[in-house]
Amino acid sequence: MKHTLGALLIAGLTTLANAAPTPPTFADETAVIDFARDLEQRHGLNASELLGEFAQTSPNARVLQLIKPPESPLQRSWERYRPRFLNNRRIDGGVRFWQENQVALARARALYGVPEEIIVAIIGVETEYGQNTGGFRVLEALATLAFHYPPRAEFFRTELEQFLLLARENNLDPLAIKGSFAGAIGIPQFMPGSQRRYAVDFDGDRRVDLAGSVDDAIGSVAHFLEQHGWQAGQPVAVPALTAGEPEPALREAGIRPSWKVAELRERGVIGAADPQATVALIDLVSPERATEYWLGFDNFYVITRYNRSSFYAMSVFQLAEEIRQRLPR
Repeated sequence: MKHTLGALLIAGLTTLANAAPTPPTFADETAVIDFARDLEQRHGLNASELLGEFAQTSPNARVLQLIKPPESPLQRSWERYRPRFLNNRRIDGGVRFWQENQVALARARALYGVPEEIIVAIIGVETEYGQNTGGFRVLEALATLAFHYPPRAEFFRTELEQFLLLARENNLDPLAIKGSFAGAIGIPQFMPGSQRRYAVDFDGDRRVDLAGSVDDAIGSVAHFLEQHGWQAGQPVAVPALTAGEPEPALREAGIRPSWKVAELRERGVIGAADPQATVALIDLVSPERATEYWLGFDNFYVITRYNRSSFYAMSVFQLAEEIRQRLPR
């Protein structure tokens, strides 16, 4: 019997010794502890409860892998970028989405001045009409980027704070909410700060649900664009012709409209627009191909507030036009 007990004791100690160490959680990190205490002081959140939630999450290596730019970045290419969003699957899906949600889309246009096709196209580009909203735990993704990704730690720490306030305000379990690797949530992929500022209850159920309510997603996208300066009934972009390579100053001015159409015409850039309209020269570059030029109006710039990329905004605009043209009359 003694031998048996001794053997069991030795076997148990050996198992403990060989067991893999428990991976550290965010609750073990001094910066996270300080963060939780700070939220308690400034917002009245319970630091102990926050640390209990952080204790159930750990740094996510996949999130860090996805957020980092590639070691050998590909040259910018509109030719490669465009087909990701301008394809029959997304166009046909957009037509169906519009037909299925035409009442909410028409109401959003009437209330916020944003055309149906623009709202549809943004949702199509972001999540393919709600099909791909992300499978990462938002708390874990944001904490990983807030405390383990120095290049943008300040931004993601702010979004983590906004996320925890959002969860409290809506009585949600922070551990249960899923989203993108960068912490974007729901059908329109709003970051938590944007959700708190711009999301609306568009279906009238007295809560905002961007993950489950298509109406809320539609209204929130329209409200976001309206709040960023969307001009109802005004153009987004028109093609431009250039007499040779445009002056560097024209290309370097950025995507915020700052040139009169008449001024560009004097410099060899021509587009079908009011000479007194203010525009930006948008260059859509592709390696070993002629650059495609457009004149971008204020509404084009507004779309870039959703994602600060001229490629993104042009994809939204062109997808919107394709969907509108294919919609049965």
